Amino acid sequence: MNWWKGSKVKINNGVALSGCTTFKIGGRAEFFCRPKDEEELKLLINLAKRYKIKFLVIGAGSNILVSDKGVKGLVVRLGAPDFKRISLRGNLLTAGSGCSTGQLLQFCARHNLSGLEFLAGIPGTLGGNLAMNAGTRGDSIGASLISCRVMDASGRTKTLKTGRIKFGYRSSSLADYIILEVRLRLTKMPGAGIRERLKEYMDRRRATQDLTHPSAGCVFKNPEGDFAGRLIDACGLKGKRVGGASISKRHANFIVNLGKARSADVLKLMGLAKREVKRKFNIALQPEIKIWN
Repeated sequence: MNWWKGSKVKINNGVALSGCTTFKIGGRAEFFCRPKDEEELKLLINLAKRYKIKFLVIGAGSNILVSDKGVKGLVVRLGAPDFKRISLRGNLLTAGSGCSTGQLLQFCARHNLSGLEFLAGIPGTLGGNLAMNAGTRGDSIGASLISCRVMDASGRTKTLKTGRIKFGYRSSSLADYIILEVRLRLTKMPGAGIRERLKEYMDRRRATQDLTHPSAGCVFKNPEGDFAGRLIDACGLKGKRVGGASISKRHANFIVNLGKARSADVLKLMGLAKREVKRKFNIALQPEIKIWN
């Protein structure tokens, strides 16, 4: 069924989502599209709604585990130039949600803007990082937000200011929207100082995290007052392997793809970690990654 026929949008069938995620795992999308601009995105939303097609948005795929069976419905990736624009007015930065973390941080360093260095080494796009309030133990991107422009499930756009958005630990109230553009308030600082801070954050990540194999970063949220990685490590699970996936020997909250890992392998390891931590510490770990079935 070519439900998009006559709309002039380019939709592909059976695109392998393993190539669209940092885990390098997962089956195919039934339908896949990279809209060229917001008007085309709105058209896709309305077409999917009319024909009752499931609608999913993917950025860099850095926080997603896709089922081995793939995904029914339409997967949309906001990777066109229209979703990656960056502009600056004083210390106020406006950027499209499709900007990668690296692109954003390089722009900030060139223009002497500080406040986002803690994102160094965190893969993803600006939209994805904001939706999950990405950050470190002491910093998060939501703290720099002034407003964001979003599109709802009917294709309508609106601007949400910080007072209308709830941010929590690795969460926000933006799940019901597609983030289009973000406005951030940053701080002026000499570029040399910014680059030094970026290097410090990257060095820290390289020293403590497993960056040598494909992964989705931390798979579980840290429980209050503790670290998921510490709890999993204390259960003796570092290096535990199922199929092509393994709990990292360097960071126990990372599950890595050693080659040809399947979604089912990762889910089995997640289930093992949850059961053992619950048994030993009576703590229920909560997934940080999103699981697409």
